[in-house]
Order: sequence, then structure tokens, then C-alpha cells
Amino acid sequence: MNDNQELEQQLQNFRDDFSKLREEIGKVIVGQTEIVDDTILALIAGGHVLLEGVPGLGKTLTVRTLADALHLPFRRIQFTPDLMPADLIGTNIVVERPDGHKEFQFQKGPIFANILLADEINRATPKTQSALLEAMQEHSVTVAGETHRLQKPFLVMATQNPLEMEGTYPLPEAQLDRFFCKLIVDFPNAGELETILERTTETTEVSAEPVLSGERILQMSQLARSIPIADDVRRYAVSLILATHPENELAVESTRQYVRFGASPRGLQAMILGAKIRAILDSRYHVARDDLRETATSVLRHRMILNFEGQAEGILTDDVIQKIIQEVPENVAAAV
Repeated sequence: MNDNQELEQQLQNFRDDFSKLREEIGKVIVGQTEIVDDTILALIAGGHVLLEGVPGLGKTLTVRTLADALHLPFRRIQFTPDLMPADLIGTNIVVERPDGHKEFQFQKGPIFANILLADEINRATPKTQSALLEAMQEHSVTVAGETHRLQKPFLVMATQNPLEMEGTYPLPEAQLDRFFCKLIVDFPNAGELETILERTTETTEVSAEPVLSGERILQMSQLARSIPIADDVRRYAVSLILATHPENELAVESTRQYVRFGASPRGLQAMILGAKIRAILDSRYHVARDDLRETATSVLRHRMILNFEGQAEGILTDDVIQKIIQEVPENVAAAV
């Protein structure tokens, strides 16, 4: 088998394993195909996911089912206003050794898992929310000057309720930026509601079985990063990011009118990585502009900050992103 045949086989195995994981999750989760696909995509890309939706739409169940379909440890943390950073990352405790001497020993918190569900993350105080920052970016936590590494893959899936905002603490921009993508969970349609009733109100109980290991996820991640991207396509991705900044010459009218701050370089990195994975799933060995456009909304919507006029008029960042996609020329030379 030559190199091309071996690469083609690796990419086919990638698609097969992605489909296998999607189908296993689909045994439990009804509908929400895009949410499931984007969650798996973020896991492979090594990113974190922020899920937003009203209660009862299966956000928590989606995360738990993903963990069930993988050979990976899973922990769930219910964020509340009285939750402290030590409850999340762990703390040093005094233990007595067999010889009678006492010493400090680090007691790991629930963050030491491969998949962490941060349920209703905006109900915890900023002090506790910030405890996640180092873990999400560096895959480590520091306690009493000592750094403890987290096992890879490490995925934080946080949920938040767009309603009942009283008594909540909106995530700061620095923390939002560390999420690979933000996914909006919509209400199911009539057919999906019937299927949900069949699965939850009958005697049969469905569950997901482990189909992939953490090692396989890391292998898929490395393969995705090896997918090439042409210089002109990369420049187009850069142009899309620059078009989110109102002061940049590439900014479209909607950006200049409604946006205060644009997306960060992390948004560009996420767009490229997501596009590479989409290229593999579409049986291509290179990134196309359509891959970037399909990835743009989910990776940019939480990285753009509207100005007062945009907030007052109820403008959605999704709408601004669609205008950018429509109006930025494909062959524009990015002003970098």
C-alpha cells in the first residue's frame, strides 16, 4: 500500500468512526443532528463547547450520552452561587502518614476527568468561573504553586439558560473566547417530540455503549490537523475574521453599525480546525471556502461583542456573521 492509499484509508476510518459515534449518540438523543455533529467536531479539534437553550431540551443528556459513547471518565458539576474554586479543581488536605507525621496531600476535584459537564455555568460567581480558565487553555490546574496536568482529551461542555437571567453571572469575554464554539439548542419538532415520548415513557430503555477510546480521538485530531489548506483559502479565513472588526477596512456595513469588538485569533484557529474536519467528512483532502463558511457561525457568535445600538435593536451576532459571509469577496487580499 503506497502513501496515498494509506492516507485515503486513514481518512475513511476517520469518517467511519465519526459516523459510528454519531449513530451511538443518536440512539439516545432525538434530532439535534447539528448539535451532535458540532460537539463531536469540537471534541476532535480539542476545543470546548458552550450549549445554550431553555431547560428540558436535552443539553445535559447530550453531554452524558457523549461520555457513555466514549471510553472516557465523565464528571458533572452543577454550578451554583455558593460553589467555590476548590470544589472544582481540588485542594490540599492534611493527612497522617503511617509513621505519625502529617503532610499536605492534593485531593483532586471533579475537573480531573476527560469530559466535564459544567451545568448552568453562569450561575456560579466569576471567581469560580475563572477556575476553569487555566484548565480550558493549558489543560492543567495550579494549586499552592504546584501544577497538575489534566489527561487528554479534555473537553469542557458548559450549559447556560438564556432565560431567568436574574441572579446569574454572565461569562466574561476572556472565558467565552476559550470555548471552541457556542451551540444554540432549538426546540424539537412534532415528529421528534413523538420519538422522545416513545423512548422515555415506554418500558424499553435506550442507552449508548462505548465505541471509541480517548486514544482514538487524539489520533483523529492529529489526522485532521494534517489536512492542507491553500494560501488563498487561508487568506479568505483571515478576511472573515478581520471583517468582524468595525475599525478594519474589510468590515461590512453591519459590522461598522452594530459591533463593538470583533473575533479574536482563537476564532480564526477554531474556524480553520473545524473546516479541516468538515473537509474530511465531505471526502475531500483539502479545505474549501464552503468549509469555512459552514463553521463560521458557531465559532464566532460568542466572540463578537455588540455595541449599544446593536443591543438596543436586538441584533443577533448570527445575522452579522451571515452578512459578513455574503459580502466579503472570496479572493480579497486580507489587510495583514
